[in-house]
Amino acid sequence: MDDMAPIYVEDIAPMEVDEIVPISSDSDTESQNNTEGFRPCSDIPATSGIFFYSSDGYTVGEMVWGPIEGFGLWPGLVQSWDSKRPCGSMRKVIFFGNRMLSEVQVASRRSRMFFSPETDSKDELLRVMLDWAFGGFEPLGPEGLQPQSECNGMQQAPKGYNFTETLYRYDEDGYQSYCTVCCSGMEVILCGHDNCCRSYCVDCLDILVGEGTFDQLKNVDPWTCYLCAPESSSRALKPRNDWSIRVQEFFANNSAMEFEPHRVYPSIPANQRRPIRVLSLFDGIATGYLVLRDLGFKVEKYVASEVDEESITISMVNHDGKITHVEDVKNITKQHIDRWGPFDLLIGGSPCNDLSIVNPARKGLFEGTGRLFFEYYRLLNVMKPKEDDSQPFFWLFENVVFMQTQVKADICRFLECNPVLVDAVKVSPAHRARYFWGNIPGMNRPIIASQNDKLRLQECLEPGRTAKYEKVRTITTRPNSLKQGANDAHFPITMNGKDDNIWITEMEKIFGFPKHYTDVKNMGRLQRQRVLGKSWSVPVIRHLLAPLKDYFACDEVPLK
Repeated sequence: MDDMAPIYVEDIAPMEVDEIVPISSDSDTESQNNTEGFRPCSDIPATSGIFFYSSDGYTVGEMVWGPIEGFGLWPGLVQSWDSKRPCGSMRKVIFFGNRMLSEVQVASRRSRMFFSPETDSKDELLRVMLDWAFGGFEPLGPEGLQPQSECNGMQQAPKGYNFTETLYRYDEDGYQSYCTVCCSGMEVILCGHDNCCRSYCVDCLDILVGEGTFDQLKNVDPWTCYLCAPESSSRALKPRNDWSIRVQEFFANNSAMEFEPHRVYPSIPANQRRPIRVLSLFDGIATGYLVLRDLGFKVEKYVASEVDEESITISMVNHDGKITHVEDVKNITKQHIDRWGPFDLLIGGSPCNDLSIVNPARKGLFEGTGRLFFEYYRLLNVMKPKEDDSQPFFWLFENVVFMQTQVKADICRFLECNPVLVDAVKVSPAHRARYFWGNIPGMNRPIIASQNDKLRLQECLEPGRTAKYEKVRTITTRPNSLKQGANDAHFPITMNGKDDNIWITEMEKIFGFPKHYTDVKNMGRLQRQRVLGKSWSVPVIRHLLAPLKDYFACDEVPLK
């Protein structure tokens, strides 16, 4: 330790230390520039084993740098508190050389802003933070809010709350369930601009704009929000120019295999949005169209490729012939796309029978119905816009989770992205885990049930019937899939003291369809189960397509 002698300087008295930083490779260079010849503390053997960072801040035994007037950065060690109880954001640091103690505010580490430790009152601390915000986050400005490199940004969301769960939640009237700013709030005011579905809570308006703003705006009809009319923004509630891109990056998929990120489309201003144009491959019973209309989208055209006659009939009857049905996907060419299009959204899920590991006779991705995936891939490449085309284009592909690892990897390789796994059990009474690939913003956000989703089997049953289970397993085209247990031995329902199976009207509710949705063409129970067993879960597709409301025109949805 003889070579460390220069740091033992007895006449240093660290009195006003308003920030600390951890000893790391990043701080070595800065320390050399500020200590005028003293050796950097990275030479101390203990640093490699002592430094660690937790969500609670600097821990006892951690070595840190602290600026001392007249000497620049100086090394110290975080000490434990003994007699008095510290403020949660304070740390006690003993500095090398003179062993003087300083109480240091952790928050000042990145912001260079000192917050008084005199109170533990949450309201008082929030008031101080708001004053700092309204003052422009001096002295560093917005950079003072940036996360530290060593903790790689936000590591953990607050318990019980997740921004991603509520950002794209919509009520039956088509408006956001929660405040656009804080993604919370119980009392909100709605934007009156055509095609805008945003809401703002009383707290955000009164705090960020001014006291009494909420009550004042309640009397304005129609009121245009701050995103539709940025020029009306004031005080702290001002949208960034790139706010929509920042939101999409927040939901970026960065799991599994690494791929180039999807092209990011900025949100379209509300007054420039137009009706959506959709091509649906393997359309089934028009779940996509049903969800788009439920969400309030204006649908200019919905072209569907489906070969099953019963499914086509169900779609035609339920949607008054507003769906244009075309030929087999294998026969669709670029000329067809040019004639029917252009399109804004491509959706589809090729048959899973030859991909599912549940099927012992499966033929895989390159044989049988598995090859139909490549029809989707072919048309996706036909429809993708050129780089100089700024018009947003979105796509969504679905398939079963229980496929071989190599099959999944092949699909990822062709689509050049990883899937998100969404299980309908979180928004319905039945398990239905599916993979979804696509470029729709926020696909990987958590799926959360809305107030109108039926989560328990009992909620879907007709009067006089009792559910024996809260959740049932995945409903397929196989009749026995309605029974529960390893050997299909247990009926899920009792009625008048007798075991019974799920009725078709109840099955429709489980999937999220309106009652009697499949009751057409004198179809029998097995036929109706067959088309339902191949369909998508309505609340899941609603969850995935909801973010498109930032891009396309919407009607005002009447309350049901």
